[in-house]
Amino acid sequence: MLRIARPLMAMTALCSTLVALPALAQDGRALTPDDLVRMERVSDPRVSPDGRTVVYGLRQTDWENNRGVTSLWSVPVSGGEPVRLPISDEGASTGRWGPDGKLYFMRGGQVWVSADGGRTAVQATSLPLDVGAYSISPDGRTLIVALEVYTACQDDLECTAGEVAEREASPETGQIYDRVFVRHWDTWEDGRRNHLYALDLDAQGVATGPARGVMHGFDGDTPSVPFGDESEFAFTPDSQAVVFSAREAGQSEPWSTNFDLYRAPLSGGSAIENLTDANEAWDTGPVFSPDGRTMAYRAMSRPGFEADRWRIMLMDVASGETREIAGDWDRSADSLFWSADGRTLYATADDTGTTRLFAIDVRRGSVTPVTTGGHVAGAQLADGGFVYARDGMDGPAQLYFTPSRTRQATRQLTNHNGDLLAQVDLGDYEQFSFPGWNGETVHGYIVRPHGFTPGEEYPVAFLIHGGPQGSFGDAWSYRWNPQTYAGAGYAVVMIDFHGSTGYGQAFTDSITQHWGDRPLEDLQRGWDHVVANYGFLDEDRACALGASYGGYMINWIAGNWSEPWKCLVNHDGIFDTRAMGYATEELWFTEWENGGTVYDNPEAYERFNPMRFVENWRTPMLVVQGGRDYRVPETQSLMTFNALQRRGVPSRLLYFPEENHWVLRPHNSLQWHRTVTDWLDRWTRE
Repeated sequence: MLRIARPLMAMTALCSTLVALPALAQDGRALTPDDLVRMERVSDPRVSPDGRTVVYGLRQTDWENNRGVTSLWSVPVSGGEPVRLPISDEGASTGRWGPDGKLYFMRGGQVWVSADGGRTAVQATSLPLDVGAYSISPDGRTLIVALEVYTACQDDLECTAGEVAEREASPETGQIYDRVFVRHWDTWEDGRRNHLYALDLDAQGVATGPARGVMHGFDGDTPSVPFGDESEFAFTPDSQAVVFSAREAGQSEPWSTNFDLYRAPLSGGSAIENLTDANEAWDTGPVFSPDGRTMAYRAMSRPGFEADRWRIMLMDVASGETREIAGDWDRSADSLFWSADGRTLYATADDTGTTRLFAIDVRRGSVTPVTTGGHVAGAQLADGGFVYARDGMDGPAQLYFTPSRTRQATRQLTNHNGDLLAQVDLGDYEQFSFPGWNGETVHGYIVRPHGFTPGEEYPVAFLIHGGPQGSFGDAWSYRWNPQTYAGAGYAVVMIDFHGSTGYGQAFTDSITQHWGDRPLEDLQRGWDHVVANYGFLDEDRACALGASYGGYMINWIAGNWSEPWKCLVNHDGIFDTRAMGYATEELWFTEWENGGTVYDNPEAYERFNPMRFVENWRTPMLVVQGGRDYRVPETQSLMTFNALQRRGVPSRLLYFPEENHWVLRPHNSLQWHRTVTDWLDRWTRE
């Protein structure tokens, strides 16, 4: 998938035409990109074993050092003032509770442990390699850590450390590869793999004895690269083994999505058992029921398709038999967890422009929504209900508690950025729908600009999401945030065209081999709809913007629908679909989307190839590219810029040598926002 990250409580029902949300305050200043970049970011809530305390991460911006710094905070589930844990004074992130109430966390690449709720801590691991992810066993006696090792050094961590140091010191910098996947996301591969190791813990929670490899001889990564985490592995309830999700590498790794679930004993040395060998598509996210008899996990059905529907599967631990639950629920499940009595599974899922928490009855398969509106993440059971992070276009993530008893009110637990948000006006927003391609209902959002006055007209920023199997919905983002455009005086329009997630799998599937026709028709019809229904949009002062697939669509629009637009912004977009089919790293993506390889199905790659229509390009375009973007390599943007310049189209290239598919460094993010806004202003305000 060509990813741009999406980044709750606008309570409203979703109707078939317009959904008006409560008006936001309109007595403050505009939100600026500088505000956005400097905001504190709440994430990763973790509820204590007694269900009464939440530890979470808070990322703050270290402006002078151009980075984000994370500390650990806690807040009672019952409510109260959040406090920064003293262990954060020397650095702390990734807080995890042990079953006995000890708090583990990461500092300096190692695991630490606190026995007094985060006031003091001791180092739990002293490994020669940095820990990438970790988990504590149900009995509290074992720690699993993920380490990046050379496969020839799996039984000797010092071997990997020495090899890394030797390569860094060597004057010879050439690397030899004998199979593809030589680079991934933003990193050139050097032969190391993420492998799991088991460490015994003493009564104080400190690791003792040597690390035991539990993936010996396995050629693959757990967690997966580049976005995997500890949700991809889980201890068995008896604490004697670990179940992990991984894909065997080999020559087929770049075009395979065949992740399986494997069971490996913690003792090491024994055979690894493939639990889901029958499914040649993706299996991941194992979670065991409270009684230990059932393992729930998520599975796709179609090999090679990364945006397939995540089904919820149940495996009987004793027999290995599996069954799907909620098979008629046309949503893609994420982040499963069990109720205390084992009768219910909870999952988040995209749903009609939002991301909600749902309850699934294990026996009957019935599905009930728990939350409404916004974007929910990190949900966990707590004392008497659920704790989760929620964000939306009405503000960045905060922690909330929703009681199990529906008659009780949801309460907000944190209020980071409260002083800032009290000073600014966020644009009022609402959801709308219209008949799109094939007469099917398509949804979108519109955001009113800062200082909105009825009767006046405003320039428009028309945002196009990436993926393409993604969504621009009711969420808060630190890269593509509609409120920053509203703060700059623009009305914002976003369309969840065919191919978007959260509207059923058939809707998501419909974009495959149709990148340039069905989504374009949705965008065109959506534009006509908002122009006809929102009189404050100045259709003669509008610019279209997009990243990743959205950047592809900007190039496609330039040659096939340039009429409405005064300017275009293309971030990491595809110019030549044929070249993309050979140059990108995750080949399964281009091969699925185009029905095969470039050499097997060249017509599909050519059908919606933007480079074929360069002769029609005339709209001014800003091109943005990261030098370490290996998903859409920089040559795609250079070709775009060369084509614009050669045709004499007003254009500009913003290049970030050290950024990947996203712009992450605070100063670069601010430069990105300022450059984009200046480009819009140049063509819409003259």
